[in-house]
Amino acid sequence: MRWRVFVYVPNIIGVDGFSARRLNQTSEFGAWFDVLIDNIGRSMMWNSLYDWGHFMSSLEWCVFVCTHSSLGSDWKKKFEKSPWLIQKIMSNDFRSVLGTWAISGIHILPIWLYGYQKLILTKSLVLPVTAASIYSEWFVTGLLISGRILCMGAELWCIWIHIVFLVQNEDKGK
Repeated sequence: MRWRVFVYVPNIIGVDGFSARRLNQTSEFGAWFDVLIDNIGRSMMWNSLYDWGHFMSSLEWCVFVCTHSSLGSDWKKKFEKSPWLIQKIMSNDFRSVLGTWAISGIHILPIWLYGYQKLILTKSLVLPVTAASIYSEWFVTGLLISGRILCMGAELWCIWIHIVFLVQNEDKGK
């Protein structure tokens, strides 16, 4: 029964990708649902942090539409004809140095900035405010921002590929 996908363990819990592969409960719905939930969470975070947060969430939603409408649930595996940098980011489901850096920028940066803005990092880590701790926070922030910029390059590539897909389909229809 196809409705069974709604009660797959990964679609109910937070550690969904790992669980889906481990329990052999991957599905097209699950792939879509995973990104949907991630985008909702990050959109709420970005929009609560900054006035310009809507730009980041809009970019992520646009990429979501582009990748899932034209490339399907296995969209991560369809970048073998992309430029070298995009291939390296996307290789092995983002499990590469560049992929991890980019994904850290997209997933961890908004949480890090929230913690930084609300002083949660300093209070929860019980670190004395020293020059070393300030430089460490700035280093991590810079690393995450640069990862987000790297990811933005891949996102813009996904949007471009979708535009090319749409234009090619337009030409085929005539």
